[in-house]
Amino acid sequence: MKRALTIIVLVIIAIAFVGSLYYLYQKNQESPVVYTTLKPSTETIVKETVATGSIVPKEEILIKPNISGIIDKIYIKAGDTISVNDLIAQLKVVPNVSNLASSKNQITSAKIALDNQTKSYNRQKELYDKGVISANEFDQAEVAYQQAQQTYNAAQQTYEIIKTGTSRGLDNAANTQIRSTISGMVLEVPVKEGNQVIEANNFNEGTTIATLANVDKMIFEGKVDESEVGKIKEGLPLEITIGAIENKKFDAVLDYIAPKGLDENGAIQFEIEGTLTNRDTTFIRSGLSANASIILAKAEDVLAIKESLVQFDDKTKKPYVEVKTGEQEFERRDIELGISDGIQVEVKSGLSKEDEIKVWNPVKPTGNFNQ
Repeated sequence: MKRALTIIVLVIIAIAFVGSLYYLYQKNQESPVVYTTLKPSTETIVKETVATGSIVPKEEILIKPNISGIIDKIYIKAGDTISVNDLIAQLKVVPNVSNLASSKNQITSAKIALDNQTKSYNRQKELYDKGVISANEFDQAEVAYQQAQQTYNAAQQTYEIIKTGTSRGLDNAANTQIRSTISGMVLEVPVKEGNQVIEANNFNEGTTIATLANVDKMIFEGKVDESEVGKIKEGLPLEITIGAIENKKFDAVLDYIAPKGLDENGAIQFEIEGTLTNRDTTFIRSGLSANASIILAKAEDVLAIKESLVQFDDKTKKPYVEVKTGEQEFERRDIELGISDGIQVEVKSGLSKEDEIKVWNPVKPTGNFNQ
């Protein structure tokens, strides 16, 4: 019994020994871990954030009538370039019946008063010519007669204005003639001949007859997320890309950031505006979709490495890399970093262009491997 137990123990020991030798042999056959290296390069690094929006004129002017009526004639169309005081449309007035009747009654009353003053004036003139009354009394009668004439003429003019929208002597001031208030391009004419329009007043904004704008002054109008608004400030440069205009970028300057955000689908968005500066001869239509790259920082022709090569000390949180000193030998090198675009990061100090930096993705070479 003891002999059998001894044999079993020896067999187990022999198996364990053989297994260990086999494991060591297999381990020795595995390829060594090899780390590749990368050298720093000279890059231009731009740190930016993107806003979506559209291109619109800096100022749009809505032309509205100051009298209600029907469009009799339109003299412009969208795309036309016009100047200040150019005729846009002609209105045909549809008079208010109540106002027309009231104005007509005023004419009747003024005519009665004028006839009465005319008789009185003629009597006083005869008496004055005979020397019966003084010049002072005649002058009073003459003034009353002239005032009655003026009241009658004013009543007639008011009646004509209510009925036709204009009157003799008003010329270009006629309410029925809608004229341009600025020089620029006609963006839109939302009405047609025969449409009825409403005047602009304290209770109604009125019907828009045309939309005008100076298309030489265009701006980017967009929105940025609340997570980005703290990184931007007025005066930063923008690069505008317009989807409808290929292979072109337009420079702009950020000149407005909304002080209050708007809730859109659960996210707070802030409106921004940027004025385009290099329009050249490209015609940009109002309302085109565009993206604006807001340049937060820019470093040109600086020494840079990939961000994936950078490590941070667990205690000090300072950045460092491992630089090659020999065949698969590396040493730690503390560095000072600048701006980053998320892929490349600027190295201000600690590295030279000839240093080889350890890549933290080891490879198992097959055959010959060149560093």
